[in-house]
Amino acid sequence: MSKILIVAEHLGGQLNSSTARCVSCAQAVAGAEIHVAVLSDAPEAVAAEVARIAGVAKVITVANAANAHPVAQVLAPQVAKLAAGYSHVFGPSTTFGKDLMPCVAALLGVAQVSDIMAVEGTHVFKRPIYAGNAIITVEAPSSMAVVGTVRTASWPAAGNGGAAAVEAASVDVALPSHTRFVSLQQGKSDRPDLQGASKVVSGGRALGSAEAFKIIYSLADKMGAGVGASRAAVDAGYVPNELQVGQTGKIIAPELYVAIGISGAIQHLTGIKDAGTIVAINKDAEAPIFEIADFGLVGDLFQIVPELEQSL
Repeated sequence: MSKILIVAEHLGGQLNSSTARCVSCAQAVAGAEIHVAVLSDAPEAVAAEVARIAGVAKVITVANAANAHPVAQVLAPQVAKLAAGYSHVFGPSTTFGKDLMPCVAALLGVAQVSDIMAVEGTHVFKRPIYAGNAIITVEAPSSMAVVGTVRTASWPAAGNGGAAAVEAASVDVALPSHTRFVSLQQGKSDRPDLQGASKVVSGGRALGSAEAFKIIYSLADKMGAGVGASRAAVDAGYVPNELQVGQTGKIIAPELYVAIGISGAIQHLTGIKDAGTIVAINKDAEAPIFEIADFGLVGDLFQIVPELEQSL
């Protein structure tokens, strides 16, 4: 039987939905017993939330003042210590997971399996390569623990209804002093988080300016949607880089994705290919975005978007 440890992602006492998506991936491993580790200075509230996720058998908490902020070099030795006896250690393929899990893999002396999008066996997985243009099957050595990141856009979030036991653990490891938390700078918004939003409205370089990008924000607010952007729009300075969607930005899978003034470069399409319904608005009828869009509208976005918002 497989015994899987998932590292919970949380910030400010709030559990990230990526954790429930990792649970869905772990459930695809035959005969898996799923435990989730919550590392924090005060893990109780997050642990209680994790315990309600269906499919989780146990929640392990590690309370340490050093865990007040998620620093990979501080968390990794603790996760590696907890990993003893587990056949798999999973984390989300988010900024948090991509920072932490390679450190865990290095400490355990194994090669990481990245961006798991499908489980073929206990040690056999599928993952995308070449900006999502190809899918490869990888097999990890059965004699070693599997350390992997889960491509959250490929997995639905596991539902609630669980009642897992919560167990406190004492992890006796030396923590590094060469890396320490200094400060966190992040954008704040009342809109849904881009990676967790069920609806996303994105704008591209065709908007022409940061001032014009306001029509994207306005439509998103009318729809209760998150806001995204193409790399071209970010590079042009219209919006901050945390809104970038695509291969070098955020990989998302909303139920509805509205692309406005985005041509559809392959790097952008990689970030949205798992979206449920894709709507494209562009004046260029030959734009690549129309090849994958479920609904396409050819025309001037500065005329169409206000009319769409008025109709809503």
